[in-house]
Amino acid sequence: MFQAQQALFIYCVSPVHMGAGTAIGLIDNPIQRERHTEYPMIAGSGLKGAVRHHFWSQLNDDSRKDKANLLNRLFGPDTNASDFAGAISFGDAQLVAFPVRSLKRAFVYATSPTALARAKRLLQTFGITCGWSIPEVKAGFCRVVESKGPVGNNEKLHLEAFESIAIDSNELTEIAKFLADTALPANDAYAFFREKLRTDLVLLPDEDFSYFVRNATVVESHVRINNETGTADDGGLFYTENLPPESLLLAPVMASVERSSDKIRGDKARFNAEQALQTVLAGGGNGFEGLDGKLLQIGGDATTGRGQVVLKAVGGKQ
Repeated sequence: MFQAQQALFIYCVSPVHMGAGTAIGLIDNPIQRERHTEYPMIAGSGLKGAVRHHFWSQLNDDSRKDKANLLNRLFGPDTNASDFAGAISFGDAQLVAFPVRSLKRAFVYATSPTALARAKRLLQTFGITCGWSIPEVKAGFCRVVESKGPVGNNEKLHLEAFESIAIDSNELTEIAKFLADTALPANDAYAFFREKLRTDLVLLPDEDFSYFVRNATVVESHVRINNETGTADDGGLFYTENLPPESLLLAPVMASVERSSDKIRGDKARFNAEQALQTVLAGGGNGFEGLDGKLLQIGGDATTGRGQVVLKAVGGKQ
């Protein structure tokens, strides 16, 4: 069905609330999580909707009709969705690295064997060379980058209220270098974070990583104030969960040949899969800015600065 694909790294610049819609605990508005791992995720449907809105916001009066038609050709019709399918598909974004407060260097990028294995599988499925292997890590220990990690070999690393013995790893050094070179934009704004990812990636056992991704998210209290009294309404206190800034996720982006009708396309040639994919990721000189290296707003609470992420597309040999 899909003839072109790339992987899309998603780096959170602000807290991100992709709502799950159902509260089953103390948090009124939890984030989306995978059922089998409880890792935070971003559903492909929400990601596609945010991308479509990003392109919709670039419509202007001069070429509004042509751009609106292009939007339908790429993403499918806004109404009458059964007429034809869009050429672009987004899969769920899975967690690669999660920021955890550290006694040294403010925070580290925590990851786990499972998170790395899933990322490697997705990347290699799309033809992206990953010339690294995932080291083992035992309970009570963690793996750190050689020589430049937050602590030295056999020293204690304190994350939140927990400590583990750090063992340096050449394999993790290669993984950190790959992510630093691949997952973030190459401009100066992200130079510090590329270097931090290169030095402060920490491999935790799956059990420890699972604890942090369940319990170290950003939880904010919100109070609804009565306009007349200036005090809180009864029942106006609620809690919203956010994925913390500096989180790193990875999603598949796939494309097929355009399926729209001649009426929609007019005199335009039908997109092949690669053209459709590059139009979304790189722009293609059609009046739209591509996603690669750009900020995108996803999820809720946009008017309070939530949901700012930067995207980095990867494809082919790295």
